Amino acid sequence: MSKTKWPELGVVVPQHRRPIRQKISRKLLEWAGWGVEGNIPDLPKMVAVGAPHTSNWDLIFTILYTYALGVDLSWMGKHTLFKPPFGWLFRKLGGIPVDRRAPRGTVGQMADVLNQHESLILAIMPEGTRSKVREWRSGFYYIALEAGVPLAMVGLDFNRKRVVLGGPFWPTGDFEADLPRFKSFYKDFRGYNPNLE
Repeated sequence: MSKTKWPELGVVVPQHRRPIRQKISRKLLEWAGWGVEGNIPDLPKMVAVGAPHTSNWDLIFTILYTYALGVDLSWMGKHTLFKPPFGWLFRKLGGIPVDRRAPRGTVGQMADVLNQHESLILAIMPEGTRSKVREWRSGFYYIALEAGVPLAMVGLDFNRKRVVLGGPFWPTGDFEADLPRFKSFYKDFRGYNPNLE
């Protein structure tokens, strides 16, 4: 079992205070041979872009790394997920309900949520599905743009057993011009099912 050098969190990045959970998560990841590269931007608000997304294992590792790093991470889910009997659990795990039928749509609702909080990291997987996709969905970009927050890159590389952290990347408003610049961050990462990339 190799000892991983875990990055120190900055002063303003949202974080949790759960030392036992953090220690257990770190030990599990180290036991499995996983490590981390890079740092989380020391900013109070951002959209964390996670890729590639090819398996349900992505969620397991996201949770483990969230606990291991000590980061307080939120994610959006369809509003029907948050009804009884399990709605309370999804909220406790960082879930934020979104109703796609609402007048402001998903982008507007999530931008509003970011604007209403002093600190929040919103995790989004731009592929939107575990299936093979040709193009990323653009919602993550426009949420960050409308809320005036940066994108933080998070790459899950099953080939090298690493999570790689990068950013911040501030969207310019030109999605087509910006996409190749930050998508190139992920070009060498391999998902759990590389055939779906």
